[in-house]
Amino acid sequence: MTENTQDQEVDRYRAPALDKGLDILEVLADQARGLTRAEIVKEMGLSPSQIYRMLERLVARGYVTRIEGGDRYALTMKLFLLATRHPPLRRLVAQAQPLMDDFARAHRQSCHLVSPEQGCGIIVAQASPMGHWEFRARLGGQLDIFTTGSGLTLLAFQPQDQAAEILGQWGVADATTRLAEAFPHLAETRRMGYRIQPSRYLVGVTDMSAPVLGPNGNACAALTCAYIEHPEDRGTESRDLALTALIRLAAELSCPESR
Repeated sequence: MTENTQDQEVDRYRAPALDKGLDILEVLADQARGLTRAEIVKEMGLSPSQIYRMLERLVARGYVTRIEGGDRYALTMKLFLLATRHPPLRRLVAQAQPLMDDFARAHRQSCHLVSPEQGCGIIVAQASPMGHWEFRARLGGQLDIFTTGSGLTLLAFQPQDQAAEILGQWGVADATTRLAEAFPHLAETRRMGYRIQPSRYLVGVTDMSAPVLGPNGNACAALTCAYIEHPEDRGTESRDLALTALIRLAAELSCPESR
């Protein structure tokens, strides 16, 4: 299918009203304190009349609420609640959370569970140690597939002949080119069965990731610990113990037929 044909197919099934509603949700998702109607209009580049009815319907359906005396609009928790009601994700998080909490307490390290969605990895569960301080990833945070330990682990445990197609389904552009560039690293991760590398984003942090395998043997999620060394740690013993426990936990969360 050519690019022009694809564009024609997209245009054929356009639903302008639905597009406006989704655009409003996406604009508000980036605003912690919400936006006024005038600010929403400015962000979207539309006239007030074009968004008024759609905004009011989103309020009526409970996706958006008025705050600060009704002059400002913000997202409610309804989208989050809908997402967490999705049965496969809900089952995985329900199974993973207590085990992740045990890991965090035992090894004094935070960990998080990442699932692929719309071209990135989404943090769907997180556990923190019991100490008076913590370093953790934000629940709901979006991670780059090609530059984070979680994303690269998700990629490494996909079938090579289907990886580009799977990435296309995830919403990743230029999948074939980017996979070719990352292939040596992905092959090594798959050979080892896990990934351990210094963080690309934080000095002094070691990213450790292991795949959670679905019934087809492909990674449906990645379990990651952003390991921070404590002053009393001697050598790599504590880190090695945490890595072993992380791999064991990911295997426990994987489907029985894929273990």
